[in-house]
Amino acid sequence: MFKNVLEIFFVSLRLGLTSFGGPVAHLGYFHNEYVKRRKWLDDKAYADLVALSQFIPGPASSQVGIGIGLMRAGLPGAVASFIGFTLPSVAVLIGFAFMIQTYDLTDAGWIYGLKIVAVAVVAQAIMGMGKKLAPDRERASIAIVTLILVLLWQTVYSQVAFIVLAGVAGYFVYRHQKPEDTPDILTGLSYRFAAGCLGLFFTLLALLPLARQMFEAQWLALFDSFYRAGALVFGGGHVVLPLLEREVVPSGLVGADEFLAGYGATQAVPGPLFTFASYLGTVAGGISGGLIATAAIFLPAFLLILGTLPFWSRIRKHPVIQPAVLGVNAAVVGILAAALYNPIFTSAIDTAVDFAFAAGLFGLLVYWKMPAWLVVLIGIVGGAVISWLFYGQILFGL
Repeated sequence: MFKNVLEIFFVSLRLGLTSFGGPVAHLGYFHNEYVKRRKWLDDKAYADLVALSQFIPGPASSQVGIGIGLMRAGLPGAVASFIGFTLPSVAVLIGFAFMIQTYDLTDAGWIYGLKIVAVAVVAQAIMGMGKKLAPDRERASIAIVTLILVLLWQTVYSQVAFIVLAGVAGYFVYRHQKPEDTPDILTGLSYRFAAGCLGLFFTLLALLPLARQMFEAQWLALFDSFYRAGALVFGGGHVVLPLLEREVVPSGLVGADEFLAGYGATQAVPGPLFTFASYLGTVAGGISGGLIATAAIFLPAFLLILGTLPFWSRIRKHPVIQPAVLGVNAAVVGILAAALYNPIFTSAIDTAVDFAFAAGLFGLLVYWKMPAWLVVLIGIVGGAVISWLFYGQILFGL
């Protein structure tokens, strides 16, 4: 068990150091590492986990990582996975809070290269998942319709609505199909423990604002603000921006200029976007404030995945749920494909040079079977060279 926990920590740490591009790109990196390379779970279990993370509030990629760690080595594995994936960006953003006016890293050439890498990684993940999760006309149609709807109607709850509709469609299309013998998602957690996590989630959500009013302590105010933001946001890291802005700027904890500078820096570091809280907490209350804010914003995600995954493992085997899950899994492919276009493609590809670079990296991943970490290194070096040749030295951040 201890060996598995260490393995999970170091694998997730490497992902935390190299997974640029936001939550959807993270899911591509996860799929390549955990499903294709290490085979810790199959495509169906991975898609189920991704679908569950879309239903519940919080950072989807972090919750998927926590879930994989939980399935691999129980609660210690979940903790190890979370710490490894989150630690690099937390450390960088806490440091950036102290150096905000000294360096500008957001225009560096290697950041440009890593944005291009994200395009190739997500495209590879979509191609692989599409072959297994949308192999027939009906599921491919569900994926394409979901892609179209996500691109045309983007709201906080739209993805959840489309997943539900895809589940309904999957039920009616596949309700007469013989149920599959799906393997259990083993978590090592009892239903009582899971229910306790859900109870704690709602208890903290209700009582923290009252405690904040009763006790005038800055750490408690920070914890309440960031816990509420983490508990109420659907749709991933970018959606948490307005929630955090309302919590910290009007109250004077963080200035408006500091807020925007930190958000720009967050786009330039790997790992979950929710670590923006690490920067904000440090600006408001030093290193201790950064650690409190980090713990508070991720705690809801942790409680929700621990509280729902054991029940989800049981529910997904129900003969009524199974055909619905086929539709949901196809919708996940469509959602990832939509996100490949916006925000990943639109924020990374501006010229023919960018597209050519992305196509080359995609070929290295898919046809030359290069490991993702090597493609990331090629992206870093190539991004620096292309920035210098085509866009000028400003992209080096000099």
